[in-house]
Amino acid sequence: QVQLVESGGGLVQAGGSLRLSCAASGRTFSRYAMGWFRQAPGKEREFVAAISSTGGNTYYTDSVKGRFTISRDNAKNTVSLQMNSLEPEDTAVYYCAAGPNSLGNYDYWGQGTQVTVSS
Repeated sequence: QVQLVESGGGLVQAGGSLRLSCAASGRTFSRYAMGWFRQAPGKEREFVAAISSTGGNTYYTDSVKGRFTISRDNAKNTVSLQMNSLEPEDTAVYYCAAGPNSLGNYDYWGQGTQVTVSS
């Protein structure tokens, strides 16, 4: 069982930056791939980024490549998403998730944190 709690969301102007963090409970964090997803109003939840259990591999959706960076610290049971050059289209609730594979199904989800980018 893994419990996830996101933080770091907020309101930022276009072009600005935010750093999201996700704190995980449990001693098995390092076994899980971690992902960030987002859901904008009226839209389906979409994949944003993922990182393998060791941190050796990262994956991004095309729209955030070069702007977002996912990282993890297995000693601290945390995963982060650094978001730069934010655009109004990045406005959404952001969720972190844990699962056995970076690009597979995710078993555990956080409650989400709101990111709002104003133009």
